Amino acid sequence: MSCPICGEYTQQAFRPFCSKRCADIDLAKWLNGSYAVRSQREEDAESTSEPTESPTPRPH
Repeated sequence: MSCPICGEYTQQAFRPFCSKRCADIDLAKWLNGSYAVRSQREEDAESTSEPTESPTPRPH
């Protein structure tokens, strides 16, 4: 099995990745939204086409 990030052979301890580094790269992609899945719902499509107002800043 090859690592989905770099293509190297996977290590049992980090499967499906080859190393902690590639596992961390994958986690970062999830956390920053690179792996977002588009919604098929109509109301979601309408809400993305309309401009949104920025929230009012709240005091700390």
